[in-house]
Amino acid sequence: QVQLVESGGGLVQPGGSLRLSCAASGSIFSIGVMGWYRQAPGKSRDLVASITSGGFTNYASSVKGRFTISRDNAKNTVDLQMNSLKPEDTAVYYCDAAVMTNWGGPVSTYWGQGTPVTVSS
Repeated sequence: QVQLVESGGGLVQPGGSLRLSCAASGSIFSIGVMGWYRQAPGKSRDLVASITSGGFTNYASSVKGRFTISRDNAKNTVDLQMNSLKPEDTAVYYCDAAVMTNWGGPVSTYWGQGTPVTVSS
């Protein structure tokens, strides 16, 4: 019904930048909060940043000042600009979205398949 597709991951040197993008498609009436999470090997999936449809943002303390989340409500996309990357930012990054598929219906959370980010020299 609803698909989220991430892109933009890859290998980058410490101090470098990457921009992740996520596009939602399918049976979408409206999208509430959209977010980015990450999961390093052997660790839990943790919130990186989130953004409401009105543009209010929230960041993990470890990325505040380095990462910026943004969204385009008309295109159902959410981006994550990552600057000053560190080796500890290495993880698989996932986007999620709280989606209402029809008016008055329930809100369900959908996830993308993940895109790997490796920060290494």
